[in-house]
Amino acid sequence: MSSPSKRRDMDVMKLMMRDYVVEPVNDEINEFNVEFHGPKESLYEGGVWKIRVFLPDTYPYKSPSIGFLNKILHPNVDDISGSVCLDVINQSWSPMFDLLNVFEVFLPQLLLYPNPSDPLNSDAASLMMEDKKKYEEKVKEYCELYAKKENPISTPSEESDEDISEDDISDTTSNDGIAADADP
Repeated sequence: MSSPSKRRDMDVMKLMMRDYVVEPVNDEINEFNVEFHGPKESLYEGGVWKIRVFLPDTYPYKSPSIGFLNKILHPNVDDISGSVCLDVINQSWSPMFDLLNVFEVFLPQLLLYPNPSDPLNSDAASLMMEDKKKYEEKVKEYCELYAKKENPISTPSEESDEDISEDDISDTTSNDGIAADADP
């Protein structure tokens, strides 16, 4: 590749050629949303999330910033911002990786194999370690509430207080720290 911008354009094109829905944000080429489906045979199967991607000007030499826009319950995803704790993106990124790696390998692996010992969402990590069955039920509940294909663009900031009450999403503790209306 002769320039980072050509590489960026080619990586985005590869995503679209693999039938990912890619939507630019504010007509910026460096920032866009990608529709991401939960991996098969995982707690997240059937869920559809919008992932915000920001590519720095020096991409692919510097890693993309990745974040979930609609809510997801996962120890390694911040429950407020949707940012992802993933070593391969945050610390060991290589220009050999591309956006297809992010969406076809890294994010599916994150969802399939959460790491509760290095959490961004300590409540989800605690629940996973203390009561795995309840954690799995709560993950499926979040998928149902926030990540159904029929409503893939529903983000927490777009919901009204009437849509979902605190009682609908929180029964693990009196104050479980999961925000009902997080602003991504």
